[in-house]
Amino acid sequence: MSLYIGREASKLWKRICAETTTEINLLADNWKYILGGLIFQYIHGLAARGVHYLHRPGPILQDVGFFLLPELGQDKAYISETLFTTVFLSFVVWTFHPFILKSKKIYTVLVWCRVLAFLVASQFLRIITFYSTQLPGPNYHCREGSKLARLPHPQSLFEVLLINFPRGITHGCGDLIFSSHMIFTLVFVLTYQKYGTKRCIKQLGWLIAVVLSLLIIASRKHYTVDVVVAWYTVNLVVFFLDKKLPELPDRTGGASLLLPLSNKDKDSKTREENHKLLNGNSVDPADWV
Repeated sequence: MSLYIGREASKLWKRICAETTTEINLLADNWKYILGGLIFQYIHGLAARGVHYLHRPGPILQDVGFFLLPELGQDKAYISETLFTTVFLSFVVWTFHPFILKSKKIYTVLVWCRVLAFLVASQFLRIITFYSTQLPGPNYHCREGSKLARLPHPQSLFEVLLINFPRGITHGCGDLIFSSHMIFTLVFVLTYQKYGTKRCIKQLGWLIAVVLSLLIIASRKHYTVDVVVAWYTVNLVVFFLDKKLPELPDRTGGASLLLPLSNKDKDSKTREENHKLLNGNSVDPADWV
């Protein structure tokens, strides 16, 4: 038993080392896209913080979702946040699964390049939208009488640049149309829909997206229009950008050219080339690279 465990541990370590080498090479080629996407996450947070200064609390707008869905209450607002956090962490873990599991359909760096491209495009449209018109926030901390409904004018540039994470993100007001939570959720679900392998998880992902939409409205964190606009905007953004971005190399068809060949793979490749030569077949020069 100990011998078997040691052998499997050695295989896992070799797999992790091989994947790490591959991903580092990919990161060296694509670090600008990753860095740009991460910087824009800060810009998006900065924009959401900025619109909070413009927010003016007022009467909650008439909303069909508020009529149909009972209000969960302030003490149950954690339910939607817990579900969203579960989706976020699950997706992150899935993108790193090639380091551990044998199934290698995706490259972590390349997947995150696409995900960040989808997020940046959707968040850019979101910033334009919520700065165009500021609606009175339906969330509890955005209503009249709450100390957080209005932010005092900043006293310095440093105060503006300080997002106050995470409280400044979770207790923002004015950044309504459209929902940021739904942007992340739909981008993650659509990405797994294309590159995931488990059909049941794909179906579960869409179900969770619908449930999260209802919970966001029931928690009064967003108006129904914020969720509805997110559904068709994010889907359209992903649909059009997906056609423009280079497709990921498929790793299910065998060993990838990006992965270093093991001694066993090299010996197998050499025997195949020798077999071609013995039968009078020419060897493709690309195979010698």
